[in-house]
Amino acid sequence: MRPARPPAPRARSGLCRSDRARTGRKEPGERRAGPGRGCSAGAVGRGAPQPGRDVRPCGVLLPAGPPTYQRDHRRVGREHFIALDIDADRDTSFAGAVRSAPAGHLSVATVDSTGADYHRTRGLARADPEAWLQVGLVTRGGAVLRQDGREAEVGPGDHAVYETERAFSGRLRGDVGLLVLTWPRSSVAVDAAGTQRLTARAVDGRRGLGGIVGRALRELAAGPPDLSPAGAVRPAGEVADLVTTVAAELTAPPQPAGPAAEQPRRIHGWVAGHLGDPGLDPAAVARAHRLSTRHLHRLFAREGTTVARHIRRERLERCRRELADPRGTAPVFAIARRWGFPDATSLSRAFRQVYGTSPSDYRRWARQP
Repeated sequence: MRPARPPAPRARSGLCRSDRARTGRKEPGERRAGPGRGCSAGAVGRGAPQPGRDVRPCGVLLPAGPPTYQRDHRRVGREHFIALDIDADRDTSFAGAVRSAPAGHLSVATVDSTGADYHRTRGLARADPEAWLQVGLVTRGGAVLRQDGREAEVGPGDHAVYETERAFSGRLRGDVGLLVLTWPRSSVAVDAAGTQRLTARAVDGRRGLGGIVGRALRELAAGPPDLSPAGAVRPAGEVADLVTTVAAELTAPPQPAGPAAEQPRRIHGWVAGHLGDPGLDPAAVARAHRLSTRHLHRLFAREGTTVARHIRRERLERCRRELADPRGTAPVFAIARRWGFPDATSLSRAFRQVYGTSPSDYRRWARQP
């Protein structure tokens, strides 16, 4: 029995190029491509559009079969997605379907699957040269996600964050529908320690900020915006910022009420307005607010960071946004000086440490036509 096909996205759909190349089917005006070229399916990973590739909405349909056919399903999965070990339920046929479309450097996928356990082992993660950050939102059924020592139970409407450069595992329960959003890890403005605190935490999609994010993700999947590649970079980045911000709220300590809560907000606002000052450091922040540096460090420690780390992260994020803006023309050294870095070399060193690439390469990639 073949699984029901999910509703096709508004963008073009059908077999991905690698499927058509293998079967010999070819759409009008299409050049023949080798296996894997142009597939943006992000069901479990490989799929965010890459610079210079002819990326199109595509899909993969895994025909139903008894669990003895699992090796074939694993092979197909590894051809199109990241490498995973999949163990289907013994008492049912394993089947699945994927449809996806790009939105800037973000890939948005609709996934349907029967019950299965999945494992991304350390060996599989180490062997993959590319790293992705993903969000899985359950639209039907239920799922379990395990990563970084935590386990998240994700029900309909809820979502969770995970990363492909580290091992993870989980379970799809019964007939499951998912939306999976995939970003290149280097494009997400959160350092490695920060994302490890965000993974495998279920975000309630029924209320509060989690509900707002859930609706935004579903609308994005229903109809990715019709924007130029350069124009799509900004909303793709803003969605990533929104997702990581909401997930970070789950790990934030309770905030004090009254005057005690106003002081950190006032300090953050002051820092944001002085990022371009090369002399901005913990001592300058403490002087401006008539605090001892020791007390200032305690305030930031309650947020799980340090004053210097916060300043550095905010400066890098401003630089990243300016580099990605298709309207910007300033050279890298000018952007560095505008946001408080002494020179382009200092910015490049810090930028590569956080985002895994140089400012110049990031700019070329983010503005890829």
